[in-house]
Amino acid sequence: MNTGSLRVTDHWGPVWGGYFADPFVLRLSGGDYVAYGTHPGSDGDRVFEALVSPDLKQWESAGAVLERLPDRFGEDYWAPEVAEAQGAFWMFYSVGRGIEGHHLRVARAESATGPFRDVGVDLTPDEVFAIDAHPFRDSDGRWFLFFAHDVLDHERPGTHLAVAPLDAGMTALAGPAVPVLAPNADWQLYERDRLIHGRRFDWHTLEGPAVLYRGGRYWLTYSGGAWTGPGYAVGVAVADHPLGPWSHVEQPPLLRSGGDLRGPGHNSLTVAPDGTDVIAFHSWNEEETARRLHLGTLTIDEDGEETP
Repeated sequence: MNTGSLRVTDHWGPVWGGYFADPFVLRLSGGDYVAYGTHPGSDGDRVFEALVSPDLKQWESAGAVLERLPDRFGEDYWAPEVAEAQGAFWMFYSVGRGIEGHHLRVARAESATGPFRDVGVDLTPDEVFAIDAHPFRDSDGRWFLFFAHDVLDHERPGTHLAVAPLDAGMTALAGPAVPVLAPNADWQLYERDRLIHGRRFDWHTLEGPAVLYRGGRYWLTYSGGAWTGPGYAVGVAVADHPLGPWSHVEQPPLLRSGGDLRGPGHNSLTVAPDGTDVIAFHSWNEEETARRLHLGTLTIDEDGEETP
C-alpha cells in the first residue's frame, strides 16, 4: 500500500546565532511563536532558553525559563517541549547525569516564557532511561505523550520510541506505554560494541519523536543514529491512530547531511502564519562546535494530495 511521503523544501537558517539544540517550536493561540532548546552550558537557577518570534523569521531571547531542580536529580537537562492546556503551559523534559538516570518530568507555568516550576512527578519511574518527551493533542482533544526509551532485548537493541495517553491533568500517564517504533535500518546505528547498562551492544537509536495529523493519518518524524556526527538524520513513520500500529515509511531520510546541513535532526513540527507546515530542527555549524536552529517547509505527498 502506498503510504505517501514527506519532503522538506524552502529551508532557511540558522535563524539564531546561539547554541540551540533539540528545538521545539510552540505556536501560541494568539499567533506568535516560542521556541525552547537544550543548551549544554546552562547554569544558574534556570535552564532551557526560550526564543520568541512573530513570524518564524525574527527571533529574540526570553532567557532561561525552567527553574532548576535540586542537584540530586541531575545536572543535564534535555529536550524541552511545551503544551498549552487546562489554562496553563506544561513543559515536558528529562533530567539526569550524562546518559545516566534520565527520566521524564513535567513543569507548569502561567506563561509560555515561564517561569516553569516542576510539579514533583517522575512520569517514567519504571524506565531505565527515558528522554525526548513529545506531548501530542489529538483531534478529539485527548493528549498523548511520545518519548524515547532504552530497549535491550531486541534484534536491534537501543533507544526505541513509545507512547502513552496523558491524564486530564497533564501530570501523569493515564495508561501503560506501548511500543511505537523500533530501529529497522543500519543508518540508525549509534555505535557498534557499545558498553551501556553493563553490557555490550551494537546500539541503535531512534529519538526526538514529533507527530502531525494530516489527511486522516498520523505522521511521525524521528531522529536516528548518533547525534554527535554527520550520520544523524530524520526518518518518517505513519499510523492510523496515535497508539499505532506505526510503520516506517520507506523513503530516504527526510533530513540528512548535505549542503550546509551537518547531522540535522531532533525536529519539531509547527504551522507557519500562512498555514503551511513547518519543520524546526538543529544542525551543527561548520566548526562542529554548536547545534543551531533551522527551519523548513514540510510538504506531505499522500496519494498525490495534501489535506490541510
